[in-house]
Amino acid sequence: MANGEGEPWEVDPPPSPRKYWTRKGVAEWLAETLTDETPAIVDIDHGFSFPRTYFDAHHLPYDWPKFLDYFHKHRLTEEDRVRVDDVRKGARGSGANRQDNNRWRRVTEQRAGAAKSVFHFDVQGSVAKSTHSGIPWLRYLREKLGAKIHFWPFDGWNPPPGRHVIAEVYPRLWSKLYEPDDRTGDQHDAYSVCRWMRDTDTANRLPEFLAPNLSADEIAAAKFEGWIPGVNAVTGVAAECDIRERQFSPDGAAVP
Repeated sequence: MANGEGEPWEVDPPPSPRKYWTRKGVAEWLAETLTDETPAIVDIDHGFSFPRTYFDAHHLPYDWPKFLDYFHKHRLTEEDRVRVDDVRKGARGSGANRQDNNRWRRVTEQRAGAAKSVFHFDVQGSVAKSTHSGIPWLRYLREKLGAKIHFWPFDGWNPPPGRHVIAEVYPRLWSKLYEPDDRTGDQHDAYSVCRWMRDTDTANRLPEFLAPNLSADEIAAAKFEGWIPGVNAVTGVAAECDIRERQFSPDGAAVP
């Protein structure tokens, strides 16, 4: 967590037999914390949706809220003691019968270069398991907080004033900008994302990274596949990429 002063700090989980946060615990903490009127941006390191190829293979509408409901119905990964591997093996839910392919990637993953598919399990650097266990909690937050939060870019490219923003991030974009000190890799990823967002916001540059320079097809795909701040289709990926200033209407169309 960070604000306008000092270094980002790590928030400890509530006292329990567990050493670390659970996804459920984080979601419940966010649901409570984001009732504050001070706008916040929450950055989460896993995919928020599936690639267009998956939507097409299963005849799903290009509609993110409906996708969240579809995922909730078939995957069950928010239920207690249900692991992603249980779903993959067919022990729980019906996700194992839902064809996928580890070569299917979202447009933002393709543009980011090294970002892996949300179906690329059991390899170093994969976010597949965290994606499949984390997506249900996005639905939870959407139901709990309603109009208080803005899922970027699904709810539009320009968050309304005063709204909390939840966005997907790719820590590799920024983790090399800061010395790791004595942090673990996961701690440093979290620190780097938090520090970069704070510094960029302080410099009044955050709106640039929430308005990437995309083609019409990329904008259309991002409305249901999602997008990663800092990934820009024209200039490539960089922590300080030169993103042309653009504004977008709520439906994702470019505004001169």
